[in-house]
Amino acid sequence: MRHPILPTLLLCLALLAAAPAAAQPVEAKLATWNIAWLTLKPAGHPDLPQNLRTRAPEDWRLLRAYADRLAADIVALQEIDGEDAAARLFDPAAWTLHLTDERDIQRPGFAIRRGLRVTRNPDLASLDLRAGARRSLRRGADVTVEWPNGARLRLLSVHLNAGCRDEPLTGGEQDCDSLTRQAEILARWAEARQREGIAFAILGDFNRRMDERDGFLRMLEAAAPLARPTAGLSSPCWADARGGRPFVDHLLLGGPAREWLVPGSLSVLVYAERGRGDRERLSDHCPVSLRLRPS
Repeated sequence: MRHPILPTLLLCLALLAAAPAAAQPVEAKLATWNIAWLTLKPAGHPDLPQNLRTRAPEDWRLLRAYADRLAADIVALQEIDGEDAAARLFDPAAWTLHLTDERDIQRPGFAIRRGLRVTRNPDLASLDLRAGARRSLRRGADVTVEWPNGARLRLLSVHLNAGCRDEPLTGGEQDCDSLTRQAEILARWAEARQREGIAFAILGDFNRRMDERDGFLRMLEAAAPLARPTAGLSSPCWADARGGRPFVDHLLLGGPAREWLVPGSLSVLVYAERGRGDRERLSDHCPVSLRLRPS
């Protein structure tokens, strides 16, 4: 005898099988990494400092291993001399590579895992206050990334003027004056994103130590509220017996991205190599990363 409940049970199972799976929360790893004169030019090239030690094949393999170990989805890069150099670490078959459109050999940019939709926005060219000079400053690399769930994040990779790490911006020093002008440019960029109501991040080598009273940070936060995951922490990168040092590489999150931050996810990938010359082989900066849950 046919069981009367069986057809109903089979129908329910069929409907469950046909129903779309519940959306899984997206989690992404966002990183910044200044790879210190990543260039394919040979030692002695006129574009390079005279005393610069260029990398041997083993050095490139070691950096590639660290890029793999970082296992990020988006990496803001600094000091990259062209996409061919970046491709030594980030295989273009697996990564979308984008660098600023300038001749500088220390260009900012991004490596973004394929599978994420990338829109390349115009460079923030005004950050280069000395455009055309032999030792110019750098533009900002500007992209928008979109996840399969439709979440979008506007990203700006920066490498700001050096020489004003913790001095007052109003002290009259030339480097601090330049950094102040760059802060004003970044504040306008952040304010525009805030008006648009979109998630955004400014990340990279700021060449600036920050605390909550820092004038540079206050200029940006006057334009848009920001989350600064490096706040109150020291970087273990190349730490010695005295301990870590204040961060100069930062990831500033604005708009909805402030709520996407996974608490406690800030991480620094410290190099295992500690011998003489290893800093030149690798970089004086370590990759800094955090996790986001875009929604």
